[in-house]
Amino acid sequence: EAHQENAKNEEEKDWAAAKAFFDNLKTHKPRPPKPRYAVTIAVSSRTLFDMTAERKIYEEEGVEKYVSYQVEHEQEPLNPGPAFPFVKALMNVNSRLRELYPDSEELFDIVLMTNNHAQVGVRLINSINHYEMESYLTIERFCMTGGNSPIGYLKAYMTNLYLSKSADKVTEAIEEGIAAATMFMPDKEIELSDTQLRVAFDGDAVLFSDESEIIVKQHGLDTFFEHEKEFENKPLAQGPLKCFLEALGKLQRKFYAKNERMNCPIRTFLVTARSAASSGARVLKTLRSWGLEVDEALFLAGAPKGPLLQKIKPHIFFDDQMFHIEGAKEMGTISAHVPYGIGQKYHRGKLIEQPPKNE
Repeated sequence: EAHQENAKNEEEKDWAAAKAFFDNLKTHKPRPPKPRYAVTIAVSSRTLFDMTAERKIYEEEGVEKYVSYQVEHEQEPLNPGPAFPFVKALMNVNSRLRELYPDSEELFDIVLMTNNHAQVGVRLINSINHYEMESYLTIERFCMTGGNSPIGYLKAYMTNLYLSKSADKVTEAIEEGIAAATMFMPDKEIELSDTQLRVAFDGDAVLFSDESEIIVKQHGLDTFFEHEKEFENKPLAQGPLKCFLEALGKLQRKFYAKNERMNCPIRTFLVTARSAASSGARVLKTLRSWGLEVDEALFLAGAPKGPLLQKIKPHIFFDDQMFHIEGAKEMGTISAHVPYGIGQKYHRGKLIEQPPKNE
């Protein structure tokens, strides 16, 4: 028995020594926060990096050729993709948060969530290390699912936002209650802020449910205006990205608490086709009822969104209608499509998917 006791003590000593060794390792890299405290952003490899050429090989020549191409080129860093400036801006917010709250784990945590095979990982790691040397890309969490759907992993990571190039995966994530969007590269590049994360949201079917959108599509604008006036004080139901706005608000308030409101590195915008006078109050009252705010609310009364977004210069703009996404990306805005609600059945106001007729 004494022998067993000694063995146990030795084991505990070894464990303590090993732990002390790792705790004392000096690294300039901040540790990733625990998922339960973090605002977790999962990005696919094709949104973080531009993998257009590689994708072509995958589609035309198959997975084996694609993997061997990636392995052969693993010393060549991939070029930035549509989510890259957004992730870079998240990193800037983290460094500001760490200055104000050195011990807090309420930070953005980036997970590279990809259905790539593990062999491709070396090129992805090399690309991240390449950009980290320019001191702004730190991604420690990788999830490579080897062709399987990442949705189960998104839940395990308590993901607050998932960005992908695959509309199918994004739709699957939204159906599972995860905020998600399909990202698009803008047609031209515009200079974005290095010091402030700027996020723009459409309202209906993005922050809010598609309840009002259904009325517009089925009964026209006049009925919609009447409906919104009548229900001005009844909050709209939440949409798929409400929880992401909530997460941004939580981090913004950490800056406000330190009297940094005017110098906050997160700015949020509501960019809606609604008109302020006839249907704006319900939107603002809904946000207030949720205890949320946006920094700027732009009611466009049906005017195109592209020119205004060009002035806002967001790192990401979320909308449920491809028509608005196309207009925004033509003018240089990094756009993300939220495939949710009745808008998916229409294009430029025309029904594209006839509902089944009752026999």
